[in-house]
Amino acid sequence: MRVFHLTILGLALAAGGSGIQAGEARPAPAARDWHVTVKAFALEHFKQPAWGYSHCVRDYTVARALAAADHVKLDDDVLFAAAYLHDMAAFAPWEKPDEDHADVAAKVVDTILKNTGFPMQKIDAVRGAIRTHMYDRDPEGPEALYLHDADALDWLGAIGVARVIALVDPNGGNPDGLAAVKMLEDYLAQVPPRVLSPAGKTRMPPLKLELQQFIKSLRRESDDLRAL
Repeated sequence: MRVFHLTILGLALAAGGSGIQAGEARPAPAARDWHVTVKAFALEHFKQPAWGYSHCVRDYTVARALAAADHVKLDDDVLFAAAYLHDMAAFAPWEKPDEDHADVAAKVVDTILKNTGFPMQKIDAVRGAIRTHMYDRDPEGPEALYLHDADALDWLGAIGVARVIALVDPNGGNPDGLAAVKMLEDYLAQVPPRVLSPAGKTRMPPLKLELQQFIKSLRRESDDLRAL
């Protein structure tokens, strides 16, 4: 009897394993999560050191951390989609030279999210967060606010320096080193007053100081940029 039962078990396993009997249909694989699809899309298409995939990851992570520090509950669907796709119009084929990348991305983001499983009833909130993600714009709603502040903070500190220096044309084109320093100085002056959330205001001063000290050291070590 024991041999008989072992034989039946072996046949069942050979037929499909894990309890699937011979001739029985296997279950369909689970649908791919839309978050995975969007992340893979961003990783494939946004290959640029200043506002590419790694910037998307930081914006999402920092926005969540800021909101948690302020005890603000976010719609993670909206934040995730907006954070990973907010700069898509800085890249071909979505970019339009005569329009701001934030406005263009807000218009076309639905073309990426549809048919991924994203809850499309939330698309207007995603558009709003993308449209106002730049530091000089006025966000409305919690997801827009914390994406806006995370994006602003990413222009400060060591990350801000790394992003801007990465834009320098190694062949002497635009931007060159002097133009990059001008960009850093502009961000130092313009970004801090535009960080709006309580947690963002708390996180901003050390990043501002870090950028400030870098520029000061760079000027000192380059004969006030004459040897840069």
